[in-house]
Amino acid sequence: MSERQAWTVGDSVELYRVEGWGQPYFGIDPETGHVTVRPDPRQDRRLDLHALVNDLTARGLALPLLIRFSDILRDRIREMNECFARAIDEYGYENRYQGVYPVKVNQQKHIVDEIADYGRAWAFGLEAGSKPELLIALAASSDPSGLIICNGYKDDAYIETALIAQRFDKTIIVVLERIEELEMVMVASRKLGIKPILGVRAKLMTKGVGRWAPSAGQRAKFGLTAAEVVEVVDRLSAVDMLDSLVLLHFHIGSQISSILPIKSALREASHLFVELSRMGCPMHYLDVGGGLAVDYDGSKSSAYSSRNYDVQEYAYDVVQTIRESCDKAGVAHPTIVSESGRALVAHQSVLVFEVVGTSEFPLDAEVERVASDAHEVLLQAQEALDSVGQPDTSLQESFHDVEQAHSEGQTLFKLGYLDLRNRALLERIYWACCGRILRAMHDRDHEPEELADLAEKVAAIYYCNFSIFQSAPDAWAIDQLFPIIPLQRHDEEPTVRATLADLTCDSDGAIDTFIDADGPKKVLEVHRLRPGEPYYMGVFLGGAYQEILGDMHNLFGDTNAVHVELVRHNYHVAHVVKGDSVSKVLKYVQYVPAEMVERVRQQAERALRAGRISLDNVRLLMRHYESSLHQYTYLGAHETSDD
Repeated sequence: MSERQAWTVGDSVELYRVEGWGQPYFGIDPETGHVTVRPDPRQDRRLDLHALVNDLTARGLALPLLIRFSDILRDRIREMNECFARAIDEYGYENRYQGVYPVKVNQQKHIVDEIADYGRAWAFGLEAGSKPELLIALAASSDPSGLIICNGYKDDAYIETALIAQRFDKTIIVVLERIEELEMVMVASRKLGIKPILGVRAKLMTKGVGRWAPSAGQRAKFGLTAAEVVEVVDRLSAVDMLDSLVLLHFHIGSQISSILPIKSALREASHLFVELSRMGCPMHYLDVGGGLAVDYDGSKSSAYSSRNYDVQEYAYDVVQTIRESCDKAGVAHPTIVSESGRALVAHQSVLVFEVVGTSEFPLDAEVERVASDAHEVLLQAQEALDSVGQPDTSLQESFHDVEQAHSEGQTLFKLGYLDLRNRALLERIYWACCGRILRAMHDRDHEPEELADLAEKVAAIYYCNFSIFQSAPDAWAIDQLFPIIPLQRHDEEPTVRATLADLTCDSDGAIDTFIDADGPKKVLEVHRLRPGEPYYMGVFLGGAYQEILGDMHNLFGDTNAVHVELVRHNYHVAHVVKGDSVSKVLKYVQYVPAEMVERVRQQAERALRAGRISLDNVRLLMRHYESSLHQYTYLGAHETSDD
């Protein structure tokens, strides 16, 4: 046994893997123990996230609160473009990179507007995967040199809108994702008298890795087989429209954690691009799709929640592979397009919520000693408790003994041989024994393997003021790992191991898988709550998909959101987006609040006439009922807008 050192901020950084997933944006201040954010990594300016939350709540913004850092979004766009620019320069590539942002990843207006604004210097474009997203892209893209890629399932209105908009001062490319769309495009072209600008999405043989691997390959939902690509070429050639086909697109899945399938897909797609050029198509663009992963767990590995490469390596591989294929065939280098949405927007938002209560087993409680004439099963449990830490007894042996006594006691109770009071005493002894074992394990260098899941078994529940279904649905639906850490007290050792439960009444409304150096773990180390002191938790890297996927389980609506930008000496709240009121979410499910108020009022009047309720109580009830309709759907009586 070795002496344990005093806890430091460095220990928290290691425990929560902050350097792995947080750099270059998030860290922990060694003096305050608070989480910090550096929105622009080119500047050594950090904001204390705990202090920022206190400041925002003082302005009347109730938790849970989604904080979007516009400068992080700006930096992600800069990094993507500069990495490709560096690769193009180093490999002597004779064209440019022009990325597009897939609107589906986060359709929030302020996000899309900021991307269009920040990306203007690089002619950064937008990708639409549906008709509504095309409408967003057309409204948001005001750059004359901009690019809009039209993907997804298309009807006549979608195609006609895209073709007419091709007369704008930007490039709009309709990507054929199903062979049936070719005829639809040709009919619209004849009707409108507009020659289309087309691309084809190819189904590659190469697949990605991880959860989204089945989205590629011959069974992929979208894309054309090799035979269908040739059919497109032949049919366009037959009507003298071969010059309309200018882009090749492929996509092998989201969150591709390993660089190897990316390289393989690039080689296959580059050769297909060359073949299309040889068939007479004026191929100007090669769209490598999305899939650029985010290192959620900080392991920098090929685990599904990580990636074993960085943006620069990705850019090098894309540029080098396309250049080599084109040079070998004597084909001009195309404009490289990518659709990396997750990697652009995941980092820019942090969800902050407060822990509002706990449920813990009495692991530290003092337990009265069992009387000498007590039931044998109680004496066995007491003996196991006394043996913890004794030199002649292992921790495993103590646990086995108390586990057996506890199990036998439950059986005896069910059979009527143990009364409720003695069962309760047995349980207290059991939890006290588990607590002693955990503390003894904590003081040792090595944790007995057989007791590895004890912490999970006796974990506390921390109840949190948020809805996982609204704010982190992927954590529930597909077991997505997000970094989750306290915002404060990192100079103190977190002595409680817990899972996080949300406000919904659903048993699935909990987060019980967390990042760890040795792979996902089932409990999170947190601090014991202090009376009267808020304890804030943050969910990081959740800016991709979570907002638009969220649902209103138990009618918990959108959270409050703020856009924070750095200014010269401080920060500026650029936008405030108020969360949903109760009235607003009720309207989503076809209730009319005014009618609800009237129905409740009538019932109260009947009760008043019958003498079952006082007039004062009627007034109080109606005041609570009507004011609640205008309040935030989460805990706290804060009014919000119904607009």
